[in-house]
Amino acid sequence: MKSLKVVFLGTPEFAKTSLEAIHQSHHKVVGVVTVADKASGRGQKINQSPVKVFAVENNLPVFQPEKLRNPEFLEELRKLDADVFVVVAFRMMPKVLFEMPKMGTFNLHASLLPDYRGAAPINYAVINGEEKTGATTFFINEKIDEGNILLQEEIPVLENENAGHLHDRLMEMGSKLVVKTLDGLAENSITERPQPQVEHPKNAYKIFKEDTRIDWSRTSKEAHQFILGMSPYPAAFTTLKIGEEEKVLKIYGGKFELLNHGKPVGSLEISKNDFKIYTKDGVYYPLELQLEGKKRMNIKDFLNGFRNFEEIKMA
Repeated sequence: MKSLKVVFLGTPEFAKTSLEAIHQSHHKVVGVVTVADKASGRGQKINQSPVKVFAVENNLPVFQPEKLRNPEFLEELRKLDADVFVVVAFRMMPKVLFEMPKMGTFNLHASLLPDYRGAAPINYAVINGEEKTGATTFFINEKIDEGNILLQEEIPVLENENAGHLHDRLMEMGSKLVVKTLDGLAENSITERPQPQVEHPKNAYKIFKEDTRIDWSRTSKEAHQFILGMSPYPAAFTTLKIGEEEKVLKIYGGKFELLNHGKPVGSLEISKNDFKIYTKDGVYYPLELQLEGKKRMNIKDFLNGFRNFEEIKMA
């Protein structure tokens, strides 16, 4: 089988797994493009992206341009004479870059396009209670996530599965799909096809802090799926009033029960054995949570941390 020369562009763990799969295949990674190293945390420690760490460990040439239109960077890439560029969880690319390789540039996206175009496809598939999702490889064009589809594969979303668990399954499946796409391009056995025209495709907009607040006026099932879809990152939250102090409470998981309760929606009942939040049509029981200033813990340890339950209310 023909071996392709590949330039890989990506940053997080999700991308690293695809880079690793290409590196272990018979295709040749001739260059890796990733984000610049960043100082973070209290000690301003320099952090390298998972993609860079893997590339350095495996002696792959690494490029970390501040600007993707930088003429020197573009010239360096041209010299690599790659057949194809592969993009996984990177950033917006200028036309001058994605049109460079002779076979084009393809992207791995963690949804069944055209649904869930955007930055957070895995979160929204869980939030919306989808029964299935998947991954798509497609040629990049000037519109976000709208290029011609190469390959697509679906997997079921498991009951009570959170976004983190689904992310890991899609990461593994997606890495295999990337190699399969390279094989198909090498053998000229893939027919690219335009994305289906859907009047209202489901969106996966970037999630901001204000989007992660739990709306207890929704149904129990909707609140439950929202919490799972935000877990473990960026994490859904609500606000408690403890005495005179307001504190953010992140909830990572729980269970719910449907019942007619006649209680105010969003109200709370808490005791040493129980923590209930009333929804539109039932009760939600948080089981994994983190109070502002504390570490993440299970419900038993959380409740053991309080003496006076009378002073705890929903803010």
